[in-house]
Amino acid sequence: MSLLRVSAVAKRLSRRSLFERCVVRAPLADLCQVRVPTRDGAVRRISGTSLQLQKRNVKFVILKRDSTKKRDLEQSQLLDVLEARIQQLQCDIVLDVPHTKLHFLKAPSSGQGFLSSQGPKGAPKEKTDTPKSQKTLKEASKSQPSRSIKKLTQEKHCLNAPSSGRGDLSSQGPKGAPKEKTDTPKSQETLIESKSQPSRWIEKITQEKKKKLLKHKKMKNVKEPIAGYVKLSSTKKPVASKERREEDAQTAAKEQAPVGDLQSSLSQPVSQRTSSSNPLRLLEDTQATACDVIQQSIHSYLEACVFGGEVGRAHRFLLSQHRISTRRKQLNTDIYNIMMRVMAKQGTLNHIGRLFILLEEASLKPNLGSYCSALECMGRNPKSTLKVISRCLSQMEKDGLSLDDLFSQCVFRQDERDMVLKAVRVVQPDYRPGLNASPTPRFSPLVHDLYTQRSGHHYPKLNFTQKELQERFERQLAMEQECSITIDSVETAKPVTEHMARMRKMLADQRAQWQKILLQALRECKKTLAYTEPKVSRLNLYPYLCVLEDRDYVDIMLQCVDNMPLSGESLKWIAGGLGNSVYSQYCVRQKCRYQMMEKLRHVYNDYTGLLAKDTKDYDVVPSEHWRNLETEHNSGPSLQGFETQWPSNVCLELGIIMVDMMVKNLKINSDILNSAFNMKRIPILYHMYAFRSMRQIGFIKPHPILTQIQREAVETKLTFDSYVMPMLCPPVPWTSVKFGAYLLTTTALMRTVDGATQHKELLEKCQNLSPVLDSLNQLGNCAWSINKPLLDIIISIFNDRGSDKLNIPPPLSEAPQKPDFNAIDPDCTFTEKAQMKKELINAKKKYSEMHSLRMDALYKLSIANHMRDEVFWFPHNMDFRGRTYPCPPYFNHLGSDVTRALLVFADGKPLGPKGMDWLKIHLVNLTGLKKRSSLDGRLEYANSIMEDVLDSADNPLNGKKWWMDADEPWQALSCCMEIAKAVRSPDPTRFISHFPVHQDGSCNGLQHYAALGRDVIGATSVNLVPSDVPQDVYSGVAQQVEEFRAHDAQHGLKIAQVLEGLINRKLVKQTVMTVVYGVTRFGARLQIERRLKEVDEFPKDDVWEASHYLVRKVFGSLKEMFTGTREIQDWLTESAKLISKSGHTVEWVTPLGLPIIQPYHRSRNQLVKSPMQQISLKINHDGKERPDTVKQKNAFPPNFIHSLDSTHMMLTALHCYSAGLTFVSVHDCFWTHALDVDTMNKVCREQFVALHSQPILQELSNFLVQKYCSSSATEANNKRYQEHRRLMQLLAKVPQTGDFDLQQVKDSTYFFS
Repeated sequence: MSLLRVSAVAKRLSRRSLFERCVVRAPLADLCQVRVPTRDGAVRRISGTSLQLQKRNVKFVILKRDSTKKRDLEQSQLLDVLEARIQQLQCDIVLDVPHTKLHFLKAPSSGQGFLSSQGPKGAPKEKTDTPKSQKTLKEASKSQPSRSIKKLTQEKHCLNAPSSGRGDLSSQGPKGAPKEKTDTPKSQETLIESKSQPSRWIEKITQEKKKKLLKHKKMKNVKEPIAGYVKLSSTKKPVASKERREEDAQTAAKEQAPVGDLQSSLSQPVSQRTSSSNPLRLLEDTQATACDVIQQSIHSYLEACVFGGEVGRAHRFLLSQHRISTRRKQLNTDIYNIMMRVMAKQGTLNHIGRLFILLEEASLKPNLGSYCSALECMGRNPKSTLKVISRCLSQMEKDGLSLDDLFSQCVFRQDERDMVLKAVRVVQPDYRPGLNASPTPRFSPLVHDLYTQRSGHHYPKLNFTQKELQERFERQLAMEQECSITIDSVETAKPVTEHMARMRKMLADQRAQWQKILLQALRECKKTLAYTEPKVSRLNLYPYLCVLEDRDYVDIMLQCVDNMPLSGESLKWIAGGLGNSVYSQYCVRQKCRYQMMEKLRHVYNDYTGLLAKDTKDYDVVPSEHWRNLETEHNSGPSLQGFETQWPSNVCLELGIIMVDMMVKNLKINSDILNSAFNMKRIPILYHMYAFRSMRQIGFIKPHPILTQIQREAVETKLTFDSYVMPMLCPPVPWTSVKFGAYLLTTTALMRTVDGATQHKELLEKCQNLSPVLDSLNQLGNCAWSINKPLLDIIISIFNDRGSDKLNIPPPLSEAPQKPDFNAIDPDCTFTEKAQMKKELINAKKKYSEMHSLRMDALYKLSIANHMRDEVFWFPHNMDFRGRTYPCPPYFNHLGSDVTRALLVFADGKPLGPKGMDWLKIHLVNLTGLKKRSSLDGRLEYANSIMEDVLDSADNPLNGKKWWMDADEPWQALSCCMEIAKAVRSPDPTRFISHFPVHQDGSCNGLQHYAALGRDVIGATSVNLVPSDVPQDVYSGVAQQVEEFRAHDAQHGLKIAQVLEGLINRKLVKQTVMTVVYGVTRFGARLQIERRLKEVDEFPKDDVWEASHYLVRKVFGSLKEMFTGTREIQDWLTESAKLISKSGHTVEWVTPLGLPIIQPYHRSRNQLVKSPMQQISLKINHDGKERPDTVKQKNAFPPNFIHSLDSTHMMLTALHCYSAGLTFVSVHDCFWTHALDVDTMNKVCREQFVALHSQPILQELSNFLVQKYCSSSATEANNKRYQEHRRLMQLLAKVPQTGDFDLQQVKDSTYFFS
């Protein structure tokens, strides 16, 4: 790459002396433009005549008369800085550093002065951060930074330079790297440490930096770097006496003895389980590798520019960032690769070379993506010679990169892979990309046999032919390409009145006008932003407004208006939703443009052979089959890796721009409903402020005229994003952290808060997540259909007047009327006005709640009605604890009683000999009756009420209505219908049943605690021990609390006497259920308080005192019943407390190898500025902030138990799938066909025993000790050492376990029932 010579540029200047004092830089893009770096690192463009240049830069040549005075001031300030820095280092390394006096050497002066940015004559020049390609330009300048700046820069380099354990810190580079020269003026080498001791505020300020320093430097190697950092004199502190040193050594040895064995054991492997998930990588500090928001913003900005056709803008922006050293440090190789990929498409190899030079200037190394773009460019350019390609491959080999890695790890778009292969084969004609030589996965002992021994496995098939599945794929693909879908509302069944038709037409006409107005406003906004240059702190949003068609943005905004609540919504929520909608469509458009769909079609069509009923049987699971097919179809674009996540603040700011356009431009005539009003244009949306939880937030609220039109129009169409709907074909199996679920819509494997990156980083480090991914795939492959008779009944009630008893929200016409309130009415007293105002507020609140519930039910029922004749699937993902969830948010089997009742298995199975009994038992379970009865007792009760069951099935709304009194009425009615059809069939054993039968865990959290602690009493209370009748832990706790109350009442305690006869199972159930998940005494008191308020005869004045009394008794009862549980919970809580106090977040690995990290950090406020308002974002997931100790310790016990119950569910799912069962779960509630209940129960119990047969607590202890105690302070008197020692002892002290025999669980009938 050729650059302008200094002499060529100098000719343009009239005074050569002026040029010699200016650093002139020649950028890559604008070689003929002269630029001068300013003191703050920015680059200023020089334009104009020579005379103007002289006037403009006169400040560079004026000699400063007071340079000597300023230099003395700088030395004084520098002295203070160095003293604090030396004291900080003393605190860091806990070493005795010799002290000596500070000396000032007066700098020589010629009497004529010199520039403040130029060192004294004869002083060595400091190396500047000028790119190598511009060295000749640098040499033309003689101006240098001031000596104070030099010294501070030198100190910064010294502290940041990595140490290899020997040599000078300021000159010692990375291992194997050449030493960097440091030119320090001699007058500054005599600055030595002061004798002052480190103050407390300095220690506190530098606490964070000390931790980072200790992470990268071993204690034994610190003394030498420090000696190289400061020049020490021979004067040292007095040495302690020999007796004193021996006494200190003996004391330290005694204190270190208890933890000696622990420290020596840290080098041992944690366990087979953790090693299966590559624990050595998991043990790395994730906070040190946290994703930089600035890098993410730059990366997404450049990608958006390129995608929107703004390549020139992207190139200019990259160069602007590169030219300034402070900004250049924020760039990485992948950012430069974005432009390399663009240049490769053009076949301009010289531009690729320039970008490689920029990489070198930025001290970055090319990676696989860089060489991939270079080779692609050579493949496209017919003039590329064998010599050039060979040199590229040789350089690539020198950098330790291989061609096989390039083809297996790079993300290819369109024909990039073919072009790279074309270039490679010029040098190596017979080269063929090697297959992914991934090492043999190491599975957890829990699933090792499942994956290595498959002779007896019978993987289920779907009841579809391969052709039918391929047709369904095309329908789903078309829907996702559109990004949205419009369906009929269930309210269409209502008769259309004349007024309703007029309102609908009015709304349609207004929408047409608004569409045109928004289209024009969007184009004007883009014109304005197009000429705005991006800033460092705030990027220009113009590229993000170009990634979609203008009409797409308008449709997103109009859909937002249609779905806005009557009471409005916060600006932050609306703007975030708009930005995320744009991003979702952008990801889909990317995949379409990069020709990924065609390859996806080929792979999916072959994948259907695994699931179709008319194909051969395979001995592989879906994820393995998909990977094999991807390997076979290795040509063309990649199927994953296209998406660049937009930062949350970008989505928010983009959404705010769209909201601003809506508020300013969407208007309606004020007399549209009433001609008596004056006609004027008024906005349909208002930006206002409201207080929520003592905070003032911005709200967007629709005008009452708009809400009235929408309400009276009762529109017949609803528009949803495509990912809201269930899938019409089996989901794409999860094969990696980044790929799975929907065909085109981007879906995260793990649900996290927007902006949190800790979980993603941990998952990407895991090399084997196959068991976790396969369990998600198994859940997603379950085909569903709609219970149409039940749907018709629910819709009829919904369109009538609803029913509070049956959980069908009534229409808004049933809402209480808002009272007339006049604040200035003279006839009303102050008390009457206050009462009327309170009633008005309550009426508005009730109206808003009814509207929300009504719309939620409308969405669910409309989706169900749209899918009534379809077979569909729910793709799954999980939260950070491993708990699984369906991706469609509105309609799924995790919903309410109504949605669960509407769903049945698409594939039916005969009832078999015991299927009818399980249907009847399940019906009794749904009623909530006979919870203390045996299975035989429940079956006997079901047979005794068969008349009511059949009547409910035949006349659900006009008969005896027995089903309406059940705890889950709609599921009970659905079960009644299934039983009636089976009973009336010729042979009930052969009746094909589609109904899912549930088996629910008996207080599952306490079951895991009892198994962990081998607690006999606790295990008996939660049905881990076989018994004739089920044990009800809630009734047991209530009974014990009643005994405590009776004892206190006898001794005259008044509140105990008041509570006589009121303590029952319902009063304590919620508290007992949630105490295992970390509910505090405060939260438990509120739960009991709510239950007491529901008792009409209980005196309201005693509620507060009674709730305090009962919460103490409930916790005391649980402590007695579950001794082992409380010990384990306390150990987990205290461990998390000490871990978080040491500055770390709590991490662990589940027995299946899923890494988990708690994302609770101290909150910080981030201010987002916008034309509408400033939005303060409260961010509590920033990995750079210190952990929130309270949240970390309170959340660890419940999150750990949640991770165990998710592991148990996943194990059950995997083994049920290998046995050919249909299996679905709602956390600790497992569903399957009535025929397979016995088989599922057997698998469920076996996997629970297998899970808890592992030394879970011991492995957790080993993991935590190795992660948080692998490095320690070396002095026993050091406070940090004492904390470290305490943490190590606590983590190593695993709670003692009892004598409960886990094998008894296999024979426990009521473990899951």
